[in-house]
Amino acid sequence: MTDLPPVTLRPLPSETISDIRGQLRGTVALVGGGPGDPGLISYRGYQYVGAADVILIDHLAPDLSSIIPADCDVIDVAKLPYRKSVAQEKINSMLVEHAESGQFVVRLKGGDPFIFGRGLEEQEYCEDHHVSVTVVPGITSPIAVPETAGVSVTQRGVTHDFTVVSGHVPLGHPKSLVNWDALGHMRGTICIIMGVKNSGAIAQALMDAGRDPETPAFVTQEGTTSNERSIATTLASLGQVLENVDPPAVIVIGDVAVPRPHAE
Repeated sequence: MTDLPPVTLRPLPSETISDIRGQLRGTVALVGGGPGDPGLISYRGYQYVGAADVILIDHLAPDLSSIIPADCDVIDVAKLPYRKSVAQEKINSMLVEHAESGQFVVRLKGGDPFIFGRGLEEQEYCEDHHVSVTVVPGITSPIAVPETAGVSVTQRGVTHDFTVVSGHVPLGHPKSLVNWDALGHMRGTICIIMGVKNSGAIAQALMDAGRDPETPAFVTQEGTTSNERSIATTLASLGQVLENVDPPAVIVIGDVAVPRPHAE
């Protein structure tokens, strides 16, 4: 990632905060915060976070504390991988409760709220309880994180397709919906999020299905942040390489997964 001066986000004027709250009182906004760098949130997302009465925030959401109003109630509803988390049902009910009390509620997530973010569940729950919902898309990490680290998930003459997969559910688990065998037969790019813990089993399944063990793999940890770290490896070595890597990380597998020289 190129070292650039950080983007400075400034609080909204009090008049703007009052206007937004007045227009959106009693509603919920599902806001995608982007892949990590606070400067990558959309302008509408910036405005909504900067005017919220209540924010329910995920652990992967960017640090936007500089623009959150002093009177805003910030509630941590982190859902940490493989650890104790706030139940989704509780989050749903909190959104409705705060909106019904007349507050403008922002549900702030990392990435995009509808890419493995359970945004649809929250939207449906709110609308089933007659609470209006506004959706603010966010830049999604499976594409943005690799590209800022020097890897494009598509490339002319190399691949015409890419697949985004959640690697959270272990292979063979009854709740797993991913056809790893089919992915192993494909030639395109595979982008995996939430797959660090299961990376070894994923790599083996892809190789068992016919994917070349020497297929390039590229991993970026905490992408677009000051803690970003990238590792170039191969499919055969992926599991071993990631033994000492903590999430969040994006894994890219395919012929495109070779960083540009100036990005290394």
